[in-house]
Amino acid sequence: MTEATNTSPIADLAPTAPGPKERLPILMLGAIGVVYGDIGTSPLYALKESFIGPHPLAVDRLHIFGVLSLIFWSLMLIVTAKYVFIAMRADNRGEGGSFALLSLISRHLKGKKWNAGLVVLGVLAASLFYGDAMLTPAISVLSAVEGLTIVEAGLQPLVLPIAVTILIALFLIQARGTARVGAIFGPIVLIYFATLATLGIANIVKHPEIFGIVNPYWAFAFFRYDPQLAFLAMGSVFLAVTGAETLYADMGHFGRKAIGLSWVTLVYPCLMLNYMGQGALLLDTPEAVANPFYLMAPEWARLPLVLIATAATIIASQAVISGAFSVTHQAIQLGFLPRLRTLHTSEKAAGQIYIPSINWGLLAMVLLLVLGFRESTRLASAYGISVVGTMLITTIMLGFLIFRVWRWNRLAATGVIGLFLLIDGIYFASNITKIPDGGWFPLVVAAVLFTILTTWAAGRRLMRERLGESDVPLPVFIKSAAASAHRVRGTAVFLSASPEGCPSALLHNLKHNQVLHDRVLILTVKVEEVPFSEAGKRLEVHYAGEGFYRIILHYGFMEDIDIPRDLARVDSIGEPFNMMSTSFFLGRQKLIASAERPGMAMWRERLFAWMMKSSESAMEFFKLPTNRVVELGSQLEI
Repeated sequence: MTEATNTSPIADLAPTAPGPKERLPILMLGAIGVVYGDIGTSPLYALKESFIGPHPLAVDRLHIFGVLSLIFWSLMLIVTAKYVFIAMRADNRGEGGSFALLSLISRHLKGKKWNAGLVVLGVLAASLFYGDAMLTPAISVLSAVEGLTIVEAGLQPLVLPIAVTILIALFLIQARGTARVGAIFGPIVLIYFATLATLGIANIVKHPEIFGIVNPYWAFAFFRYDPQLAFLAMGSVFLAVTGAETLYADMGHFGRKAIGLSWVTLVYPCLMLNYMGQGALLLDTPEAVANPFYLMAPEWARLPLVLIATAATIIASQAVISGAFSVTHQAIQLGFLPRLRTLHTSEKAAGQIYIPSINWGLLAMVLLLVLGFRESTRLASAYGISVVGTMLITTIMLGFLIFRVWRWNRLAATGVIGLFLLIDGIYFASNITKIPDGGWFPLVVAAVLFTILTTWAAGRRLMRERLGESDVPLPVFIKSAAASAHRVRGTAVFLSASPEGCPSALLHNLKHNQVLHDRVLILTVKVEEVPFSEAGKRLEVHYAGEGFYRIILHYGFMEDIDIPRDLARVDSIGEPFNMMSTSFFLGRQKLIASAERPGMAMWRERLFAWMMKSSESAMEFFKLPTNRVVELGSQLEI
């Protein structure tokens, strides 16, 4: 699972901010249930795929110790060193994830020549996340349900129907919200991790020498014995690390301390005990490589283990679905996606959201993956490349942060970032070899979404430029029109994308209706490069004369926009704001793709026009009262 940062991603399963010290155990329990669901379910398939995946390995002492040593040090360097000790210090006012990190760097490097490149990297990371969001539910649930075939081989025909039923049910309940079931996620995953450790210890006692895998000698010995096969095997070994980026993405919900302590004291030890237990089993019974996770358990415990593992994979899937909603919400606020219908599933927590179009789109793609690949082993070939791509981008962005913002000692910064780039680069190169076997899927998804995100951002820029060509400075408009136009009672609010000039709706209203209201508010909504705007800086009011006011509402990219609520707090524009005597005027442009004007390629202009037409109305997005809105349309060539 990847964020984007954020993502984050799991707003509907978590508290919105870290609490005082006495709440630390509660926050740790919540983090265990939400943050570690993905990486916690990796033992279901990671070691198995390393041995029987696209590049099979001999099940002998050298390869068992070598693979386990790679897993141990990958978790140590990528999760513990990179994410817990470094990335989680790069918080954007408490929030983490790709968009939060991008906004943090952009805020400090505004106007620098490399800023545009960083934006591209941030958008690419978000695009890769969606491919991961489709693969995580598919491979997690399918690998858990496949445990039924270990209990009884005759249950094989039921695996796909059961997995599909679970996935459909999971996506159907999204509209109801997950606040109620979210409360039990932590205890369930805690039981799951306790089970991982117990199974691992029960097998380790037979071969305590398995603890020797902490010696990196075995990883180097594996590479020295067969460098090519070891390099290819790293594509499967990486499956043990998938989900690591959620530590950073969910930082805003649980806090750095709760997430870090949960990892160091519980999650990491339980994971390694289970991996070593699987290795100890393989030393005794090499044929157990078919499914070492379930075969570690005695026969009587395998069906309960299937149920516990399935519950854990459902929770991991829920986390990534919620992450998709959160990343989409951030992308909309930052101007990379059109407005989409967003529903709030809780009256108490603003972060609990549900986006129907994203939910059904994800369900369709997840079912396509499950029915197309049919086995978790085949899905594993598609899994990983989007995650390692996101991790590589995070490392590059951390490099900019460390060198240009934090200004570490150059030698120390070079050593740290160089090590992370080397590790991520090797894993990325190894995962590229999986492209023919299914790795192409997340790359295609990422390419399509990258095109959509960048087309929308570029289209909005072109639209602002075209509208700016006919812009009239507000002082000029007031001087020439306000004094002579007929004034009517009430307040008119004209939404404007730019904090300068006159909105087109104001010009069209005067042209066609030939009146102005006694009080005219020109309102601009500005989303800042911070998760949450400061309470005292939400409103910015400027009096322009003749009853005209320019108001700027500032929001963070994690916040919901509610114009009526925030306008009601304005107390510096004369008489109190009264909704029943206020009219909201919106400009609606019909876009016409034109080859005669420089801009984007024609197909991208048509794509942008279609997205503009399909987006949710500004009235609903800004929570404007339906009976107080007037829309004025016009045509615009881009």
